Amino acid sequence: MSSLLLRKMLYLLGMTLLISFISFIAINAAPNSFLSAGELNPNMTPESIERLRHVYGLDKPMLEQYLGWLWSLLQLDFGVSFVSGQSVIDEISKRLPVTLSMNFVALMAVFVLSIWMGIKAALAFERRSDYIIRHLSLVSFAMPSFYLALLAVMLFSVWLGWLPIAGLHSVEAKSGVAYYLDMAHHLILPVGVMIFVSIGSMTLYIRSLTLEILKSDYLFFARARGLSERVILRRYILPNLLPPVITLLGLSLPGLIGGSVILEAIFGIEGMGQLFYLSALSRDYPVIMGILTVGALLTLLGNMSADLLLLRLNPFMKRSVS
Repeated sequence: MSSLLLRKMLYLLGMTLLISFISFIAINAAPNSFLSAGELNPNMTPESIERLRHVYGLDKPMLEQYLGWLWSLLQLDFGVSFVSGQSVIDEISKRLPVTLSMNFVALMAVFVLSIWMGIKAALAFERRSDYIIRHLSLVSFAMPSFYLALLAVMLFSVWLGWLPIAGLHSVEAKSGVAYYLDMAHHLILPVGVMIFVSIGSMTLYIRSLTLEILKSDYLFFARARGLSERVILRRYILPNLLPPVITLLGLSLPGLIGGSVILEAIFGIEGMGQLFYLSALSRDYPVIMGILTVGALLTLLGNMSADLLLLRLNPFMKRSVS
């Protein structure tokens, strides 16, 4: 187990470096730069712009810039934001908890609801519940998150007035439990949209897996022994569903984190996604690189955790996981 964990950590480190290198090349290959993005004084002279390029290190060769950034990263220094002048690690650390909380709640809700809906649809094959769940799942699968977010704002915020339109907190200052309840109230819409657009494909996948399990020989013999449906569900269906579902959840992490960029921008949530959106508009290279690196690291950690959890559930998978 320790050797497997060591290999996983080395793989995580290598993939993080590879992703950071590719991201650095892609960012620098994009047209324009921070100094030509319209954020500075248009009356600045070319000499002043060149001086700023030297200060920010943008006049160095790309490889030298990357190696310098990598050396700073090894010292846990992501650099300084071009726009705000603050440390990138401080900018990210202020916004990361919100994004992580949203994604964690959405991931857990998708896990529980999709298993319940998928099994319910499979057990009610070709009946009313199956049709309803399948059609809802297809709508979820085809629904763009930004479009659903706008519809949700129009319905629940503008017309009904039940939920806040945007932001994380109300204008009135709150403290203690009321502070977190107010934050949860503001996050109902964005988290609900994240759950709805992610649950469809997972539900259809679990339904398909459950139908295959229901056709298996061991389930036929289990029913022949007179076992109740509850026991069959707990001992035979769920244990065979969990490994592929956990694998799929690990693979869905990039989509959830990537979707946060759109939803946080729409709902005005001060999370890592909104910071990435604003930094991309202003070509704030240090912040963009910091967010991409942190996002890649979180995704790889999620996938590694899923692999280790699979190994815990089924020790016979050690060879395939490693």
